[in-house]
Amino acid sequence: MKTVEATRVIGEARVLAGLDQGRLDLQRHLWTHGTQPALSRDEYTELAEAVGLRGRGGAAFPVSLKLQDLPTRRVEAVVVNGSESEPVSRKDRLLLTQSPHLVLDGATGLAHALGAPHVLIAVHDSAAATSVRQALMERDDRLAIEVTDTPGRFVAGEARAVLSALEGGPAVPPGRRVLPTRKGYHHRPTFLSNVETFAQLAVLARLGSRGFSSTGLLSEPGTQLLTIDGAVLHPGVVETPTGIPLDTVLQYVGAEPGPVLLGGYHGRWLPRTDGLTLQRPEVSAGIILALGETTCPLGEVQRVAQWLASQSAGQCGPCVFGLASLVDDFARLIAGDPQGWHDAHRHLGLIPGRGACAHPDGSARFLASALEVFGDDVRRHLSGEGCGRPILGVLPVPGGMG
Repeated sequence: MKTVEATRVIGEARVLAGLDQGRLDLQRHLWTHGTQPALSRDEYTELAEAVGLRGRGGAAFPVSLKLQDLPTRRVEAVVVNGSESEPVSRKDRLLLTQSPHLVLDGATGLAHALGAPHVLIAVHDSAAATSVRQALMERDDRLAIEVTDTPGRFVAGEARAVLSALEGGPAVPPGRRVLPTRKGYHHRPTFLSNVETFAQLAVLARLGSRGFSSTGLLSEPGTQLLTIDGAVLHPGVVETPTGIPLDTVLQYVGAEPGPVLLGGYHGRWLPRTDGLTLQRPEVSAGIILALGETTCPLGEVQRVAQWLASQSAGQCGPCVFGLASLVDDFARLIAGDPQGWHDAHRHLGLIPGRGACAHPDGSARFLASALEVFGDDVRRHLSGEGCGRPILGVLPVPGGMG
């Protein structure tokens, strides 16, 4: 897996402001962003509703609705989910390592507004955890703030898995699906969101709804962070206005022609990119992968499927057995066995909606879209001739699997 360090901006820099000069300590953070205003719970809710702010993880849940779902009293904690376990995504780690005070402003400001005594930050990247701990030494937020190291497994970044890890349990999602706003940290009401969400809240608190809405979509104004990788000249994290055309971003980073994966390894392949704008929930966790035209698409997908199967928490059949079966199905399909194609479709129909968490559903979505978009390649492989292209490993897979 490549380490993506470059940061670029299309339009106005907001959450990435000042990072062209390196990491922002508290003094440079205040010089760049100004002081964080003290807002009430109602003011945060009204601001989030006015700009249609959505969470910047995979679910893209409206922040105002999450705030409204919390009880008026006894909010236990604000949780910053920094367990960015998607192998491609780098945006949250970038913020924690380079602009930790902006994230902390969003989390602590909201905690004070909610009357929550705890701010809990879950991080699986050691450099990011060190950066946040250093930043905390520069501040006095009058809150109990803890940084907890979490495992780097894919499912460990799921909200309920993060809460389990913070409570000292295994970093796996429990079978029950209960919202953290109702039963979160130690089964008490909790506001939990990912790193970029808190950075965006800090920007929104400073700019107000009118200033925040000076760029981006009318329905969800502001900016967004995108992680770009694969067959591109300039991989890295890019801040763009919401609603920017995908082709504009691809041209900006020097992407090679060819298929594009939107949303990472729980996302979907795109049959075409022209006319598509980047907005939530379609953009999901903000990941764009260009595949190019020189590698075998099905071979790349099978490598990722292998890794996804290895990330199972081992809690349910659709994940443990279903994903392993799909790895075998795709291997046989690539080798020219028609039964592999039939079995893949059969297994893909059995998985959705039956898992203990979103991992099997997301993996199935990724694989199903591959069969649809790479139909010509499927036919070439089933003919026994293959597509004639090697598997170059364009899609990053931890540990170099495949």
